[in-house]
Amino acid sequence: MSDYHINVFYSDEDGGYIADIPDLEACSAFGASPEEALAEVEKAKDAWLTAAREAAREILELATGRPSTRYRSKARRGGERQLPG
Repeated sequence: MSDYHINVFYSDEDGGYIADIPDLEACSAFGASPEEALAEVEKAKDAWLTAAREAAREILELATGRPSTRYRSKARRGGERQLPG
């Protein structure tokens, strides 16, 4: 089963972990641990997709492999680093 790619990284500036979904514009979440950030971004993803459907907005179709719209990942602010792995 396909799902959206999720980035999880530590932010010195925010003092915690950020999770974001590059294919869903501005879909991100914060957590004290990587697991908490991941759980929170899953909630944000559900809310983002619901709002997009209600607004009749195009959504990246993962099952078909044919993106209808792609969004760029937001630029990382200073002090943030990608988690290894």
